[in-house]
Amino acid sequence: MRFKLIIAYDGTRFAGWQVQKNGSAIQPLIQKALETVLRHPLDLTGSGRTDAGVHARGQTAHFDTEVSVDPKRLALSLNALLPPDIRILEIEPVASDFHARYSARSKIYHYHLSLEPDPFTLLYRHPVYGSFDLELLKAGAKEFIGTHDFTSFVNTGQDKSAVRTIYRIDIVEQKGGIRLEFEGNGFLYKMVRNITGALLDIAAGKLKPEDIKTILAARDRRRASASAPAKGLFLFQVNY
Repeated sequence: MRFKLIIAYDGTRFAGWQVQKNGSAIQPLIQKALETVLRHPLDLTGSGRTDAGVHARGQTAHFDTEVSVDPKRLALSLNALLPPDIRILEIEPVASDFHARYSARSKIYHYHLSLEPDPFTLLYRHPVYGSFDLELLKAGAKEFIGTHDFTSFVNTGQDKSAVRTIYRIDIVEQKGGIRLEFEGNGFLYKMVRNITGALLDIAAGKLKPEDIKTILAARDRRRASASAPAKGLFLFQVNY
């Protein structure tokens, strides 16, 4: 039988979701805990990778087992074995053709910016210093909406098409900062962080919103802004 997991984690001390040569990763820790509880080897498949230092509130994964499972009891057992910065929020049975990665219709990422000094958000918001124009930020976000070749906003080493569709980038004001909400049909390696870096340059007056068209057309990562730090990024939700 196939089961779906909803997972939250603080990525601060991890090398990312997937197995890494250097550093502890999240997926193998959960898989090991599952194998300990269910007493058989299995493969845990996630909706996609998150990079080192990136957090999640709604990472999704699936696994198969022939063992009779009480989802609530299994979640409790896994959380007892896992470190406290990884939590299993939900487990539920799903159809055998459900796939955490390939069945996804869209993903939502949040990127958090801090506009006021606050030591208690230091690990989860990127602090913005200097000039910051909210209206320019909003204008810049509109330039990314739609289907584009995002090669200029994807780090090298990709072996797949960089054509993706972004449905929305909402700018949400919150106490002491801004939350950028990205929803799209898929995001490539560092794509959200690279777009955020460009939006920060637009808000600071270093780029104009209309420059994004030229940068997208160039299909050259060197033409775009530096990547925003990992700590502000959360995988918020995967929609199926």
